[in-house]
This record gives sequence, structure tokens and C-alpha cells, in this order.
Amino acid sequence: MSTIASTILMVRPASFGFNSETSANNVFQSKISTPATEIQQKAVAEFDAFVKQLRKNKITVIVVEDTTEPVKPDAVFPNNWFSTMPDGKVIVYPMFASNRRIEKRDDMLQDLTHQYKVLDVEDWSEFEADHMFLEGTGSMIMDHDNKLIYACLSDRTNKSLLQKFAFAHGYKAITFNATDENKFPVYHTNVIMHLGDGYAVVCMDSIREETERIAVQQLLIASGHEIIPITFEQVRAYAGNMLQVQSDEGKKFTILSKSAFDSLTQEQKRILSIHTNLLPMNIETIETVGGGSVRCMMAEIFLEGK
Repeated sequence: MSTIASTILMVRPASFGFNSETSANNVFQSKISTPATEIQQKAVAEFDAFVKQLRKNKITVIVVEDTTEPVKPDAVFPNNWFSTMPDGKVIVYPMFASNRRIEKRDDMLQDLTHQYKVLDVEDWSEFEADHMFLEGTGSMIMDHDNKLIYACLSDRTNKSLLQKFAFAHGYKAITFNATDENKFPVYHTNVIMHLGDGYAVVCMDSIREETERIAVQQLLIASGHEIIPITFEQVRAYAGNMLQVQSDEGKKFTILSKSAFDSLTQEQKRILSIHTNLLPMNIETIETVGGGSVRCMMAEIFLEGK
């Protein structure tokens, strides 16, 4: 049985907007002329429709309200600052942008420990002082069943820290360099790669070093994944930023944005549909201004309920 979360946590934004500090290395963000209040209203509307759609398909969602103070433009993307592990651990990560570090909330972590059996809360934030970053499931694509972590190295994904993390959890780190069509480093692995049960959506063209590309390819195939390659253009439409979850009835859904869904070819949709049920979400404002998509909005809860 594959490790797929049936509960996810999402943070409903209170001050969503353009974050100039993260735009330094996130080429997906766009500054638009729409007034800030309108951007926030649109983001909340998209968020609420997203949650409604998940619940309609019997996927359990924990919604946490973002706090208005301090202002956190990227609070809607909680997967970068914390994640849960199937062994009952909760991990807090070192974040690249200092104004994103304020997203870390003790009250959220305490609520999780009250509701679930949490073995340990590990906080890796101390590495921020050494300018070593590892931004959760943005930086790392974790194959929990095969104890593998795939990661492209960047300002936000430090190699030695990643290896330290993998070793601490009994995983093996597979690192590679990835760049976009303009040879600009890919800031998060989860924009070019998604692993589901029996399949992998990957922009192989972004891994330019042949030996690294072949190693990733061979490992994915050896661990039972059918590779569905995507283009740079599809990466721009967030086709790499998907997440597979399951409903209370055990039905598998792959959540992706409407722009990602629209970018896929009929053949890609056909192959994906053999493995999973595609569930597109319209989050145009969040994608355009925030530079992140559906995967970034969902933190998987692998913990056992009390």
C-alpha cells in the first residue's frame, strides 16, 4: 500500500500578496496592478472554492485561519515551513526568506499534537543562522515507501543539510541540478517533479547533466514509477506542482491547478487517469501573484489520530 495522505492542512490567507523578498529567486511570481485588497479577496475566494471541492470529494481538510498580524503574504503555502512524516514526526524547516519565517506558528504545531499522536517535533530552524535552507516539501520530493528524497539544489535547498536530514530519517537523498529554459536555477523541486502511486511527472529537460538525468530516470523506474515527462512550458503552467491524496473512501485523487490541467496533452491526461483521478482547481490569482500552486497550499498530515 502506497503512503498517500487522506488528511491535508491548509492555511486560509489573511494578507495574501506579492512578496518581493521571495521574488529574488522565484521567477513564477508576477507583480500585477490589481489593488491589494482585491488580490486578497480573490485569493480567499479561490482558497474557499478549493477547500469546498476537496470536501465534496470526501478529502479531509483542516483549515487554519491565518493571523492578520504580523502580515504574511505567503501564509497560504504552509508546506515550506512544516511537514509531517509517516513515522509520527512533525518537522519545522529553515526558510530562505526572513519574512517567511514568521509563518511558523507554535499554536498550529500544538493543535496537531493535541489532535494526533505526535512522536516528536523536530525544529531545524537553527540552520537559518548559517544560511542553510531546506524548504520542506517544496525542496524535497519524498518517496516514503522507498525511503528516497529527490531534490534539486538551489538557494533554498542546501545539499549538506539535505543529506543530514535524509540520514536522520533513514532516507537516501538523490540530488541534482535543475534549470529552467533560460538556464535559471529551479528554486523548488516541486515545480518540476511530482510523485504519485505508480507514476512520476517530471520535467526531464530541466536536469541538464546527463548522468544526473539518467540516475533520476533509472531510480524512478526501478521504484515502480511510470515517467510522464513534461515540458518547460508545462512547468510554467504548474504541471509539475501536483499532489496525490486519497478520499475517506480510499479513492485516489491528484490535485492540480486548472492552468496545469489545461497545459497537459490528451495523452498525458490519459496516462495519468490510468493511475489516478485528476481534480483541477482554479487558483489563478494565487499562482500569478504568489508564484506557487496547489501542491504548495497543502501540507499532508500522515499522523495517526488520537
